[in-house]
Amino acid sequence: MPASIARFIVRRRRLVLVGAILFMAIAGTFGGSVATKLSNGGFDDPKAESSATKTLIEKTFGAGSPNLVLLVRTREGTVDDDSVTTAGLALTKELAATPGVAGVASYWTLQAPPLKSNKGDQALVLARLTGNEDQVRKTIEEISPRFTRTATGSSLEVVVTGEAEVFRQVGTTIEGDLKRAETIALPITLILLVLVFGGLVAASLPLFVGALTVLGTFLVLTVVNSFTDVSIFALNLTTAMGLGLAIDYALFIISRYREELAAGWPVHDAVVRSVRTAGRTVVFSAATVAISLSSLLVFRQAFLRSFAYAGVAVAALAAIASVVVLPALLAVLGTRINALQLGKRKAPSTDTLETGFWHRLALAVMKRPGRIGIAGVALLVLLGTPFVHLNVGLSDHRVLPQKATARTALERISTDFSSRENGAAEIFVRNFEPTSSDAKDSLSAYASTLSSLKGVARVDALTGSFVGGRLVAPANAASQRFVADNATWLSVVPSVEPVSPAGEDLVRKIRAADTNFDVQVGGPSAQLVDSKASLFGRLPYAGLIIAVVTFVLLFLMFGGLLVPLKALILNVLSLSATFGAMVWIFQDGHLAHFLKFTPTGTIDATTPVLMFCIAFGLSMDYEVFLLSRIKEEHDRHGDNTRAVAVGLEKTGRIVTAASLLIAVVFVAFATSGISFIKLFGLGLALAVLMDAFVIRATLVPAFMRLAGEANWWAPATLRRIQERIGLSEHVELEPLPAELRVAHTPRSPSDDRDTLTASV
Repeated sequence: MPASIARFIVRRRRLVLVGAILFMAIAGTFGGSVATKLSNGGFDDPKAESSATKTLIEKTFGAGSPNLVLLVRTREGTVDDDSVTTAGLALTKELAATPGVAGVASYWTLQAPPLKSNKGDQALVLARLTGNEDQVRKTIEEISPRFTRTATGSSLEVVVTGEAEVFRQVGTTIEGDLKRAETIALPITLILLVLVFGGLVAASLPLFVGALTVLGTFLVLTVVNSFTDVSIFALNLTTAMGLGLAIDYALFIISRYREELAAGWPVHDAVVRSVRTAGRTVVFSAATVAISLSSLLVFRQAFLRSFAYAGVAVAALAAIASVVVLPALLAVLGTRINALQLGKRKAPSTDTLETGFWHRLALAVMKRPGRIGIAGVALLVLLGTPFVHLNVGLSDHRVLPQKATARTALERISTDFSSRENGAAEIFVRNFEPTSSDAKDSLSAYASTLSSLKGVARVDALTGSFVGGRLVAPANAASQRFVADNATWLSVVPSVEPVSPAGEDLVRKIRAADTNFDVQVGGPSAQLVDSKASLFGRLPYAGLIIAVVTFVLLFLMFGGLLVPLKALILNVLSLSATFGAMVWIFQDGHLAHFLKFTPTGTIDATTPVLMFCIAFGLSMDYEVFLLSRIKEEHDRHGDNTRAVAVGLEKTGRIVTAASLLIAVVFVAFATSGISFIKLFGLGLALAVLMDAFVIRATLVPAFMRLAGEANWWAPATLRRIQERIGLSEHVELEPLPAELRVAHTPRSPSDDRDTLTASV
């Protein structure tokens, strides 16, 4: 950070603070209601075959697979009784008359056996809510309470479920979880900050920076949402990382400021020096986080892209708040930052840099760097072995709490009914002449072939319904939904779980089936196949962007080729161990009872991608903190071993405190009732702690010692480029003036008095 910018912040400190408060007010006013505007969906690749099929069927036929299901149960008798039939037809008619609802059908209108339960006491009403995701959400919010009926108030018990209701309940649950997580995290974070800083005034500053960051990001997401879809799930990242990065960056700035005060510098000079050193580190750290998350933009899913919008905004705003607003606050507070101390605290001293815990730990590691390095890598590889059998899928109703009505209803349907009506595959057929008897015969033959496939319960087409390779119900009035000019479509109802390996296998068989028609296949199972192909097809590009740009940034900052290479390798090892633990816990379900979730044998396909980008950015966050101080010491003395030990001593306490604080925030989100949010919170908390305690405390000192001076080597050409661009962390700071060195005596940060300039 140029000295002129730092001095401007100090001179205009009150103007900066007034601007920050005004920004918070505007952000809170216009961004505070962002949760009501964001989308619950965005998991599909809009260019995938399944997405294109869904769009074609909706535009051409105004139809598609049902996303709303009413599970109807009679109090007594069967659903074929006259009174129940009358009530069922009335319910079907009432739903069909509801705005935003299309394609309504029920057991009583179709008389299709799969729509009746095995015992005959339950039946299904199927419908499709029209419009985009926002319109579907508004419609289901009105329909759900209106059509939910208990047996005591009606002759029929009706439970609303289906994809639309599942997403509604997921969104409602997350909103409540977000409030609870904030209620849990904020008090604990404040207590830990007080313990770290030893005073209430200093502890409150990171929370102010966090509030500014989170509210600012809410405003950014509100603006972005006016141009493109933004997922509501991005709010979890906004709150967690907003608080986490704000705490990290504020800790680093405030700790450096206290060091400068303790060294004898006047308040304003101490602020300027803190911004020029720690502020530079914060800016580069934020850049690495933003780059890691911006790589999510290579994916087509709006869900993942939303986290890029939120992550980049969080990193940028946290950095701006930390290097602009926080220094202005420090300049106003002066030495009063140490007010309201809880007991006496020892002043920082150069002596402790040679005798402190982290210094001793670093020296102990560097005495046996080979053994410790091999042992650490072996531990990480062992912890990461479960990741080898990672099995990804898509989230379904089982992400909801066990007592959620949408989940319990779908579970009843899966056990009490012979087919998965809400998981039907959709097949769009081009160049079909509906008036041609030959075309109809070919369509019947195709439908018959599909119905004979293993895993298919029924095929509905223009020419009737087919089961087991034969026609079981001729065409009727309901079959007209398959008619359009020069096109038709088929509904393939599976007998297997749609979002499962069996569902994937069924889609592959459908796509491979012989036909003379030009067809496209969609539906939940096809969406799973296409989503995995899209994600894993673009994952290498995201990884390459992260690796290359991070490597270049770290090289430009530290001037050596080995340092960024080591950082990338250690981060990948750390993350593999974290993912191994997540597979063992969530996919294999070893802690399911304790954490209260339902293991499905899979992990949502987007979650590992998302966690990798976020955790990689946070890991580099701590890497930059540590390496910046090591480089500073190395430039000062030229002794690699001493620089590593002193750098770890200077940052060990800060990184440990920061990791614990951000882990608290992520663990608070792990209390969510939604299983993939639980995975998200717990996985990131584990990644942060493993990185701070295993990587920074042992493996970094070990490998820095093994490499020695080679850490800072680069070819002459690259060295000249690095020096010309001027991104080096080392900043030439003027020494403390002689008169201040004479006048200064080390004092406790708990002494609340005027600056040394005044005393001189």
